[in-house]
Amino acid sequence: MSDARSSTSVKSLFFKHLGQTSQFPVALHIIKAEGHYLIDSEGKRYLDLISGISVSNIGHCHPRVVEAVKKQAETYMHTMVYGEYIQNPQVDLAHYLHRATHPSLEMAYLVNSGAEAIEGAMKLAKRYTGRPEIIYCRHSYHGSTQGALSIMGGEEFKQAFRPLIPGCRMIEFNNFDDLKHITKRTAAIITEIVQSESGYVPADVAWLTELRNRCDLTGTLLVLDEIQTGFGRTGALFGFQKVGIVPDILVLAKGMGGGMPIGAFMASRKLMMSLTENPILGHITTFGGHPVSAAAALATLQVVVENRLWENALHIEKTFRSLLHHPMIQKISGVGAMLALELSDFDTVLKIINICMKEGLLIDWFLFNNRSLRISPPLTLKDDEMKRAAEILLHALDTVQTAL
Repeated sequence: MSDARSSTSVKSLFFKHLGQTSQFPVALHIIKAEGHYLIDSEGKRYLDLISGISVSNIGHCHPRVVEAVKKQAETYMHTMVYGEYIQNPQVDLAHYLHRATHPSLEMAYLVNSGAEAIEGAMKLAKRYTGRPEIIYCRHSYHGSTQGALSIMGGEEFKQAFRPLIPGCRMIEFNNFDDLKHITKRTAAIITEIVQSESGYVPADVAWLTELRNRCDLTGTLLVLDEIQTGFGRTGALFGFQKVGIVPDILVLAKGMGGGMPIGAFMASRKLMMSLTENPILGHITTFGGHPVSAAAALATLQVVVENRLWENALHIEKTFRSLLHHPMIQKISGVGAMLALELSDFDTVLKIINICMKEGLLIDWFLFNNRSLRISPPLTLKDDEMKRAAEILLHALDTVQTAL
């Protein structure tokens, strides 16, 4: 807030010195975030229905998280590479995660992000089973590192970086017949409870049940990516708890840290300990489970659990479905605080996003479904904020419709 530089000069430095992810970044100059709002360099407030892509589940700069970060930063920060020293924030978080997930998920390996957690899960599956194949689903997104990219379900994002990791095979999400491709060569199948980047498409519960059975039959490990769905977003604390199946490996990140970078993959002790021998240090990370991030993650999980915020996720879904009726909305898909508004095409989606941004509302689109608008707000969103957001969205739809 005290930075006297002009927004123009900072923007120039942004484009000059920071590596870019696209040729057309939004380039909002954010100087503060609080609760459900981002504030730009001109003092304009934006109601955030993106949550940093399902990260800020309890809002921005939650007081419990800020206090946990300050307290831990004053105690100690990095002391040694992950796994060598006993650090209270890591131990407390892993214990709480075990209690919050399932008795069979005894151990958590803490890393820095969702992509890193996926990489660790892939290595663990191959190490434990001794098998070469990883199966994934079309239109899945698990991260952009080499391993995660190898199991991304969209060729347009992969082609420029080949060759990728061999032994990765794609099947169709929610397709029963494709489950036959899971064999005794398959180390793991990795899938999502709600396929996020295809426009929040929930997995068929019957398909997940048959998938679990097929894994049991072939000795394949079932890896559930709950990077976006975890920590209350689907209407359960974790999505797998809602559908009644248990993964062999659970992958977490995004909403885990309350805005701080952290991820984890969880498994039984028998599985996880296979990374400790033949070779020793089968998986290692310098900053994984950073004590400040671990403290923030524990505070975040406690806030979600104490306030049963997964229940508010269902209220958010019900409220937006009741408010968002418009001829241009072809359908609303998703569950809980993960909703996709399907329109006609990408050009229309971009127009709506831009109008909403001008009116102080942030929404987004999807990698594999660019005709839909993403709604992924904090789980603490209030009724009056939902009403305001709906009014802005409907006005934007009216504006675009009138211009046709």
